[in-house]
Amino acid sequence: MSLIDRYMARLIAVPLISTLIIAAMLLVLDRMLRLFDFVATEGGPVSVVWRMLANLLPEYLGLGIPIGLLLGILLAFRRLSTSSELDVLRAVGISYNRMLRVPFMYAFALAALNLTIIGYIQPVARYNYEGLRFELRTGALGASIKVGEFTNFGSRMTLRIEDSKNEGRDLSGIFVHMKAKDSGWYSVSAERGRFLRTDNPDEIVFQLTNGTLVQKTKDSPVPRVLTFTTHNLPIALPKYEAFRQRGERNLELTLPELARIGSDRSAAEPLRDSSRSAFHFRVTEVLSMFLLPFLAAALGIPPKRSTSALGVFLSIVMIVTYFKVSEYAQAFGSLGRIDPIIALWGPFAIFAGLVFWLYYQLAYVPGGQPIGALEKMFAKLTKLIAKILPTRRRKPGEASA
Repeated sequence: MSLIDRYMARLIAVPLISTLIIAAMLLVLDRMLRLFDFVATEGGPVSVVWRMLANLLPEYLGLGIPIGLLLGILLAFRRLSTSSELDVLRAVGISYNRMLRVPFMYAFALAALNLTIIGYIQPVARYNYEGLRFELRTGALGASIKVGEFTNFGSRMTLRIEDSKNEGRDLSGIFVHMKAKDSGWYSVSAERGRFLRTDNPDEIVFQLTNGTLVQKTKDSPVPRVLTFTTHNLPIALPKYEAFRQRGERNLELTLPELARIGSDRSAAEPLRDSSRSAFHFRVTEVLSMFLLPFLAAALGIPPKRSTSALGVFLSIVMIVTYFKVSEYAQAFGSLGRIDPIIALWGPFAIFAGLVFWLYYQLAYVPGGQPIGALEKMFAKLTKLIAKILPTRRRKPGEASA
């Protein structure tokens, strides 16, 4: 690798890594608040939030890697242009195609990484995330007992605890009310207690210390009152239905699985259409990364004597718009209203044509500047708005509001 290539690699690496970290942090923080609220509402342990975020990270990386690659290359070309280093490189005979060698090295490496993430890792992680949501809703992860509040365990048992210490291992001020199967009931109050595991995975023991038990049976009209030093109260854990198998949603299928279902003539037509749409959506998402070096070079070089960041803004708008259009096209293709190949590869062809035209204007048209005309248009639009909405001058002696 030549000195120029190593210099380009350093210029691209810093904004690329920074963009990935910032994008991942922003997405994680946004989802973290909602997950904390969801877990607290469902009464699950706080530790499950980190497991859910870990399973969402591949999805965030699948979105952040293309944007990070685009901004990394774009800001590298922008720095070369604003510091006049680009003029020196062009003067010594280095073409734009030669300068794209290192950006394409990044593109190939990150495209392979993104293919692995969205093709194989993200489907499994998405299934694990949905499994955790299911376990939270059904209580399979274990409901947290809120101190000072009544907590129901199924329809037969109600529990209240006044104080909890040592991360829930030492409980005090305990009240338990349980309904028996023979229409009877019993209530227990105790000073202290703790939960113990048993050999039976469907049952736990609540060991109570220094308390009183009041029992009412069907055959006895008068409740019995007993005092105890130690009493073991068996609690049957509720049974929950098993979570569904992976693959009932296209987001949980890997690329080979989508290709197999999409080519299976015996499968139902709606399932085949949705699988084909998801397959082509992921393939076009990966292939679009090879267009980003051309787009970044075309929009990252501002016109002469200009430091406008219009190209940065426009590049983000273009890539986000393309991804959103592809998502809508995938939805239409899944419904069978249009062939998935036309729905997904049509927007890809239009986006590729626009990118190649912008790069052709930069690299092969003498004096060509893809965003120069846009900057002039925005300048004229700004002047027009300023004329339409002139600043009202204050009259002499007029008091300000």
